[in-house]
Amino acid sequence: MRIRLFVVLAAVIAACSAALAAPPTARGAAAGSTPLLDGSKLKLASANVLVLDAGGGQPIYSKGADAVTPIASVTKLMSAMVVLDAGQSLDEAISIDIADLDIVKGSRSRLRLGAELPRREMLRLALMSSENRAASSLARHYAGGTAAFVEAMNQKAQSLGMTQTHFSDPTGLSSENVATANDLARMVQAAAAYPLIRQFTTTTSHYVEVQPSGQWLGFNNTNSLVKSGEWDIQVSKTGFIREAGKCLVMLATIASRPVIIVLLDSYGRLTRIGDANRVKHWLETGQALPPTATKAAPKVKHLIAAPAPA
Repeated sequence: MRIRLFVVLAAVIAACSAALAAPPTARGAAAGSTPLLDGSKLKLASANVLVLDAGGGQPIYSKGADAVTPIASVTKLMSAMVVLDAGQSLDEAISIDIADLDIVKGSRSRLRLGAELPRREMLRLALMSSENRAASSLARHYAGGTAAFVEAMNQKAQSLGMTQTHFSDPTGLSSENVATANDLARMVQAAAAYPLIRQFTTTTSHYVEVQPSGQWLGFNNTNSLVKSGEWDIQVSKTGFIREAGKCLVMLATIASRPVIIVLLDSYGRLTRIGDANRVKHWLETGQALPPTATKAAPKVKHLIAAPAPA
């Protein structure tokens, strides 16, 4: 009888030990709370990908995450941190100058020469609507000018441990702005500590009164997912130049945990949005997103000059 009791107790102890030693995803799958994640089920079009558990700092999925690649306007997250670190007045009016015109890519802007906005609004438009002239103006009005601003960007990157990152301009129009997906996850995590960056990158649309004309202009967020009721996004930034492809980085709460998603060098107009939805579905269910459910969030019509909202 004693021998049988000893055997039963030993079996119970062994089972408990095995359960405690199992990885978190496996324990969650057994309990029915968190699906067991199989990376082979995640088929993404983006060339460089990192999905990171922002709470524990552990990678959940990666593909080419150590490859150095152009990052386009994802750059503006670093620009925003440098602006806010400098402590300059956010209420000070700064202007668009001829030096802010894009002669690299010839990109268009609705902020005309001579347009003035408070530094706060220039920062908001640079982050929310990826306004290149706004980002350039912010750098030009930095103490020491654009050269000192870019130097501060690279110093900030080094302080964050972004060892494979280099910045050449504040907008991301230069293909010499490069990083890895791993480095960008560090940048997103750092950017999340700035309340204004969290607010401005997830603002869906915004009106500004441009001086000295007094004209009201409306702008939309370049990431259509921020207005989707199915997403809980805390930080967001898109990017695109030909050398970088379509890029998207986000910090979002998915399956009740904070997750950083980095998607670089994606092809196709909506592919990065589709990849983000595929990642979200996979994290929530452990399964691939069915082809019929890969539609992106509805595209927001571009706002044109309009009177101030009521």
